[in-house]
Amino acid sequence: MKKERLIHLLWLYLFAGMLLPYAVAQDKPAAPEEDYVKAHYTKYEYRIPMRDGVHLFTSVYVPKDTSQSYPFMIDRTPYSVAPYGEDQYKKNLGPSDEFEKAGYIFVYQDVRGRYLSEGKFIEMHPHIDDKKSPQDVDDSSDMYDTLEYLLKHVPNNNGKAGIWGISYPGFYTSASIIDSHPALKAASPQAPMTDLFKGDDAYHGGAFMLDANFGFYTFFKPFDEPSLPKHEAPFNFGTPNAYDFYLQAGPISNLDTKYLKGSNPLYNDQMYHTTYDDYWKARDLSPHMKNVKPAVLVVGGWFDAEDLSGPYKTFYAINKLNPGATTTLVEGPWVHGGWARSNGDHLGDAQFNSKTAEFFRKNIQFPFFEYYLKGKGSPLPKAYVFETGTNVWRTYDAWPPAQSKPKMLYLRAGGKLSFEPPAEKEGSDEYISDPAHPVPFVGYTTDDVPQRYMVDDQRFASSRTDVLVYQTDPLTEDVTIAGPISPKLKVATTGTDSDFVVKLIDVYPNDYPDPDTESGTGKRILDNPPLRMGGYQQLLRGEPMRGKFRNSWEKPEAFTPGKMTEVDFSMPDLNHTFRKGHRIMIQVQSSWFPLVDRNPQTFTDIPHAKPEDFKKATETVFHDRDNASGVEVLVLPQP
Repeated sequence: MKKERLIHLLWLYLFAGMLLPYAVAQDKPAAPEEDYVKAHYTKYEYRIPMRDGVHLFTSVYVPKDTSQSYPFMIDRTPYSVAPYGEDQYKKNLGPSDEFEKAGYIFVYQDVRGRYLSEGKFIEMHPHIDDKKSPQDVDDSSDMYDTLEYLLKHVPNNNGKAGIWGISYPGFYTSASIIDSHPALKAASPQAPMTDLFKGDDAYHGGAFMLDANFGFYTFFKPFDEPSLPKHEAPFNFGTPNAYDFYLQAGPISNLDTKYLKGSNPLYNDQMYHTTYDDYWKARDLSPHMKNVKPAVLVVGGWFDAEDLSGPYKTFYAINKLNPGATTTLVEGPWVHGGWARSNGDHLGDAQFNSKTAEFFRKNIQFPFFEYYLKGKGSPLPKAYVFETGTNVWRTYDAWPPAQSKPKMLYLRAGGKLSFEPPAEKEGSDEYISDPAHPVPFVGYTTDDVPQRYMVDDQRFASSRTDVLVYQTDPLTEDVTIAGPISPKLKVATTGTDSDFVVKLIDVYPNDYPDPDTESGTGKRILDNPPLRMGGYQQLLRGEPMRGKFRNSWEKPEAFTPGKMTEVDFSMPDLNHTFRKGHRIMIQVQSSWFPLVDRNPQTFTDIPHAKPEDFKKATETVFHDRDNASGVEVLVLPQP
């Protein structure tokens, strides 16, 4: 018995000894992961002189391996090149992980008038076509001078450069390729700000994009002199409900007088330039896209809430003004910049069934720069787009695809929508638009512009009496659209001005499966309500049109109360397949708040409108055979 116990204890001791190293290893803290950037790059800081004597602060990360030469990858930004100090390193370099491991010289520059760069910051600095002296500078000349300096002062470069940027840096990328430096071989403007009045951040259809603009300019302000980034408390709205905040603010000029108090002239420039005047015309970059020498990869997201139209205008302008230019348009199911920092497998409740952003980074963006800066791989097609609905990548020789044909979706009596025109001699629908109770742009409380709103369920809106709803019967075959979307309305109003918001929607079948079959149904719902996808009304595209601009962006015109008139406009491109069994829906309304500022529905200068200028109006949409209303789409033939 004692012998058996002794053997047992011996085995315990041996087993414990076997486990001891493992236990010690578990208690020992893990070795820190290598800081890849610090280990493989040396950082330098320069103050690069421009032709007018202004110096631009520039951070340069050079590979420590000097056995080969490298191309430059440049990012010019108004949002800071932090961290500052030659011993302070970014955690990641380049557009994605592939770049920092492949070997590039990475360059980050504060644009003039921002952070540590000298000079005066000008919002979307107008391009100067004819530069007559060294004082005639713009972002094209700043990029030219920067690259000229880098080529001479940074060793081990291979004489080639690429540039990329998203949003405002996308604008700087577009500006950099005009009259471009011969060493600039590849550029990727991504979600570039191109024409702020016609479809980018500031105005859509002549209507001020209120919520996003005020929120942005509460922190994006001019600098008096070069300075490091400072921590500032975010603006306090005093409520989690932006709808209430902006409604209670009254006329939008109050946002300046009550809250900003004249502290940000950039916001006032956006708000008070309410027509397409010289301020906006000078800032439209597209007419200046000439002498573009590098290959260009234009990138956008189908569901970009900020700069949805910029990529198309940039792509079209380059092709028009530079015959034979090497350009590729890429569009995926992404929000603003979503291709750079997400998987891209879903947005809100919409599922895309693959990691689309990861695919873009590895299979499109990285190979593009590798080909034009290092001679590796092969060129890309003219258009590389993700088709939602079917959730597949498509390539085309042109955009829009040459095989797409225009077809009209007609509004019909009884809330019907059809590719067949109306036959009735008379037909119209009407609703009362009340500026005191505007249609919200989302069906939930938010203090900002949630990026998912671009595909959000619209059932909350379709139940309102101030929203007209038209839908097809369940489709008997797939319908694929590819290109711009063009509402063509015959309307009348009892006011002297009105907005008309048109939304294109994919309605899911009633038996569409829910994502979570385990959640409670019926009365047994104790937690968050389950997501019910049957009948889901997924927004695909929505845009406002301020009626007074129906004939001219420069010279607004009042409506004659009760008189029928045409309101035609265009919404940004889309590539989507409405699947068999789904329905196509169109919604029409006259407010979309606070995404868009309220139209008083009286003909007036809206920022200066008085409370008594905001009046109810009865809006009429006609759909008879002689006055048909509808939405034109480009339809691809089914295989």
